[in-house]
Amino acid sequence: MVETLVFAPTKVNLKEAINKSRLPKHIAIIMDGNGRWAKQKGMLRAFGHENGTKAVRQTVETCAELGIKYLTLYAFSTENWNRPKIEIDTLMRLLVSSLKKEINTLSDNKIKLSAIGNLEALPKKVHRELLEVIELTKNNERMTLTLALSYGSREELINAVKEISHKVKNNIISSENIDESLINKHLYTQNLPDVDLVIRTSGEQRISNFLLWQIAYAELYFTSVLWPDFTKENLYEAIVEYQKRERRFGKTSEQIS
Repeated sequence: MVETLVFAPTKVNLKEAINKSRLPKHIAIIMDGNGRWAKQKGMLRAFGHENGTKAVRQTVETCAELGIKYLTLYAFSTENWNRPKIEIDTLMRLLVSSLKKEINTLSDNKIKLSAIGNLEALPKKVHRELLEVIELTKNNERMTLTLALSYGSREELINAVKEISHKVKNNIISSENIDESLINKHLYTQNLPDVDLVIRTSGEQRISNFLLWQIAYAELYFTSVLWPDFTKENLYEAIVEYQKRERRFGKTSEQIS
């Protein structure tokens, strides 16, 4: 009688597989799938948004722990204003409550909060709470967490073109001096480096008007995991995949090696 030996697969420790010397400096995440997650459970979309805040907290803390310097989260787009009023109200309420709850977490982890987008379009209470937390955390240096709120990349680029055109017209700058650096200085993200890794959850594979200029050379990572189910292990997996890729920036493989 031949005895069959069955070997259990070795579980890879994704965190240990991460090369700390090759971490992405700036990660941007399109947090998608809250509504579908709730629908799968027979609940209202608001239930998904509420549970999505848990994934936000874990992702922020994990990035800080790993040593990621910049994390940008796509929290609310300019197109999201077209959603049903009850959903918008829920999102705004969650934003205010989350800012209040997480101020201690941000401070304890030395995380600086910033925000990009048409912030004036936010409800006054949301805008006020946001500015208060930004002010309270402005001296933190471990990591910068940026919330993209009422944000649309095309609107951002249009605004930049208008500002630069105005300065050219008024002889503040010369059209000959317009280059990448000058454009960067007129974007919402003027204080942030370009994005290295974009993560989108829920299985959708598009950018959805998010940081179109800033992700020119970013690695794109798509996962079918819905945002409320996104864990630190999923984040580790995305970073490990990022580190497997060859980032050439227009050069050949031979030039990189």
